[in-house]
Amino acid sequence: MTPPTQTLPTPGAVARPDLLASPLRLLIDGAWVEGSAEPLPVTNPSSGAHLVDSASASADDVDRAVQAARRAFDSGPWPAMAPSQRSRLIWKLGEAIDAAADELALLETLNTGKPLGIARAFEISGAAESFRYNAGWATKLNGETRNVSLPGEWHAYTLREAIGVVGLIVPWNSPLAITAAKLAPALAAGCTVVLKPAELTPLTAVRLGELALEVGFPPGVLNIVQGLGAVAGQRIADHPLVDKISFTGSTAVGKHLLASCAGNLKRVSLELGGKSPVVIYPDADLERAMDGAAMSIFGNTGQVCAAGSRLYVHEAVADEVIAGISQRASALRVGAGTDPQAQIGPVISAQQRERILGYIQSGREEGAEVVTGGAALPGDGFFIQPTILRNTTHDMKVVREEIFGPVLSAATFRDSDSVADIVARANDTVYGLSSTIWTKDISRAHQFARRIKAGNVRVNAAGGMDGNMPFGGFKQSGWGKENGREGVEAYTEVKSVAINISGA
Repeated sequence: MTPPTQTLPTPGAVARPDLLASPLRLLIDGAWVEGSAEPLPVTNPSSGAHLVDSASASADDVDRAVQAARRAFDSGPWPAMAPSQRSRLIWKLGEAIDAAADELALLETLNTGKPLGIARAFEISGAAESFRYNAGWATKLNGETRNVSLPGEWHAYTLREAIGVVGLIVPWNSPLAITAAKLAPALAAGCTVVLKPAELTPLTAVRLGELALEVGFPPGVLNIVQGLGAVAGQRIADHPLVDKISFTGSTAVGKHLLASCAGNLKRVSLELGGKSPVVIYPDADLERAMDGAAMSIFGNTGQVCAAGSRLYVHEAVADEVIAGISQRASALRVGAGTDPQAQIGPVISAQQRERILGYIQSGREEGAEVVTGGAALPGDGFFIQPTILRNTTHDMKVVREEIFGPVLSAATFRDSDSVADIVARANDTVYGLSSTIWTKDISRAHQFARRIKAGNVRVNAAGGMDGNMPFGGFKQSGWGKENGREGVEAYTEVKSVAINISGA
């Protein structure tokens, strides 16, 4: 099953990145500067060892970054630049990421613990592709003429314009890929940016800032302010000169940001939590379904907002399917991201590991059966066994709440349950981010797709996102979409223009 053992690159193939030789700094108005707040330690979750210290932005530092972005948008070279010029710069940044891919992969692996080959093959290549894909949109955003019914003769049209200064707040689970998914369309739309990476994972964001300067982005177009969410993130959300926030993270923090953005009614995009269902019917290709279900929850150590964390499997094949997923879970090699044999790495921190273990214990106490896993792994680093809980019921915390770890909750259904019945169970959640059904019955698949309250539906496939397909959630999984035309247009406003040309 995927994820495979690593074939790209081995730890010895890339020297320790120069970025780790000295404390990280903030990028404000084209210059690397010290932060005013207390520096933050950056840790390798595979070992618990200290990697480097990072500058931390105070509210005043954020103010300076926002002012720089404001100048770059209002009067700098960015708004005067032809769309084709912006397109070339964005494309060049994607190419620069490709050229530095081995270094970026190692930084991402050291900072998050994810296997190096997987970081290289998926995270870094995906980030580069985000910039190349969105580079094309810089020359393709347009308004349209409209026929109006006003008295007289009119020339009426719409303009689609960049929204202004945007604050991008990025989580720690896939730092560079998520940064690219926000930054590339924002730049393509013509916005300027203040980026706040997660305090736990700033490494690739800082290196990306260096690459942006190297390829020629003007000062102030991209500003990077590492720091605490309660300080730097909060100030970005509160700032009256920021026109839009795009945030990926927990639903609780997303709700808090909404209140903060009310000050100037800034636009908000939110990509939040999930508790995504995976439904497996007996007619499915069960080997593929078991591979897919395992990958969906154990990939990236379950630290994925769209992880397939709730399994609903027909009772006729439940024993076979749960045993098969369990066998795949047990066979996964858990190890340090730089271990060439590792297939999944650690969770991000000791605190996160304890949180996940607490959920597993609550499942036991509420009557779930631990089929496999269920414990931390000994030694350094923040490792936990891939875990499957069987006989779960909807009132259990492990079924209702997002765990954000490698924990699958399994339940069954029977022949008497219609598609509508199963979808009703799947929809009985505050979340609505992703969903999957495995079946060869095309009618059943379409019924599921129409009824499920989720922004993303996969049929006979596990995860996977394409840059041209919008991604986002229903209900408390978020507001708005990333990727595709929708992802770029999220950074624009539409203006209506009507000109009376009748002479009256």
